[in-house]
Parts: sequence; C-alpha cells; structure tokens
Amino acid sequence: MKRIVDLSYLLHDGMATYPVQWSPPFGITQLGRHGIEGRESRKIVMGTHTGTHVDAPRHFIPGGATIDQLPLEPFVGPATVVDFTFAKPLQEIEVSDFEKQLGSRRIERLIMRFDWSDHWGSLKFYSEQPYISDAAARWIVDHGVKLLGMDTPQADSPKNGRGAERDSPVHKILLAAGIIKLEYMTNLRELGSNEFELIALPLKIREADGAPVRCVGIVDNQ
Repeated sequence: MKRIVDLSYLLHDGMATYPVQWSPPFGITQLGRHGIEGRESRKIVMGTHTGTHVDAPRHFIPGGATIDQLPLEPFVGPATVVDFTFAKPLQEIEVSDFEKQLGSRRIERLIMRFDWSDHWGSLKFYSEQPYISDAAARWIVDHGVKLLGMDTPQADSPKNGRGAERDSPVHKILLAAGIIKLEYMTNLRELGSNEFELIALPLKIREADGAPVRCVGIVDNQ
C-alpha cells in the first residue's frame, strides 16, 4: 500500500508571499456564479514564485532555461531527504553537514528538511531561515543533483538579497548549473521516511522564470 503526502501550501487570499514589490500578493476573484451565470469560475492573479513553486534558471541567469524549456524527468522520481532540523535560525549549513548524512552518494533529487514550515505565515519564516553556504552549493552541483527542494523560502541567506554586497550567490551557483530549485515545501515530517517518490510538476507557462507546483510525496504505508 502507498500513501500520498501533500507537500504543498494552500493558495488563498491573504496568504504569505515574499515581502518585496516583485512578488505580488495572491488574489482570487469569483466571476461566474450559480443563479446568475449558471456556473462558477474564478480569476487568479499570482506571481511565478507564489506558494510551493520551482525556480527555473532564468530566475537569476540571463538567457537561462525557462519553465517550458525544462525536461520533466527531474520533477518526478526517487528523492532523498537530508534532516537539518537541528539548524538554528540563520544557521549556515556546510559541506560537512551534507557529507555526514550522504557521504559520497550521488542523488538526483535532494530535499532539505528544516521543519521551517512551522514558521509559515510569520515574518520569521523569511527573515531568520537557515541556509546553505556557497561551498555547499558547489558540493551539490558536483554531486549530480538535478533538483534541490527545501521547506524554507530559499537556499540563500536572507541577508544576501537585492541590494546586499552579495546578491543571492547560492541561487546563482545552483541555477547556473541547471539545478532546479523547489522552494516552500511543507509537511516533510509527514513522510516518515528519508526516501520517497517525488511528484512536483510545474505549470507549463511560456518563458516563465518559475511556476507554482502541486507537490506530493509517495511513500510505503507503514
């Protein structure tokens, strides 16, 4: 027997979005109504990085691949979780932290679990998240990872945003290497296993730098 775990956030009015002007709030408006138009329909307005989503290389790499240009294989298949729930706010995760759990294994879909989704909806979710070092990002590239997932908003330090001395260096290392970033995962503790089948297919949007996904994990029922 298999069990399906929803690893995605619910999209709704008033939900948290990255607190910058280039990340618009989610909005949904009812247009069709029973009793008037005889049916229900809605208009949705959202950014490409709203809720659980993937980053395509174009997000930070000029001329990089867009969502519609990416192969589907990295989004579906066996995934491995690394447990970083020991991490404190703003803690940097180093190469040694990966090596302790993975050794020299080569993994195509690597998921970082911090249980940081416990802070979803608060400013702390964005301002105090743990992150990985530049060296760890290069280690991930060197070990053949094709998709890197996380239950944090990003793999970069929140101090390295636009206007900082170093703007998003980890994003740039990973995306320049063609690694897909799966951000804002949730419910990772519900998997109950460090090995699972991932399905995280993005919306097929022409020339998009990112796209929302319905992300699920499939595990053997214990």
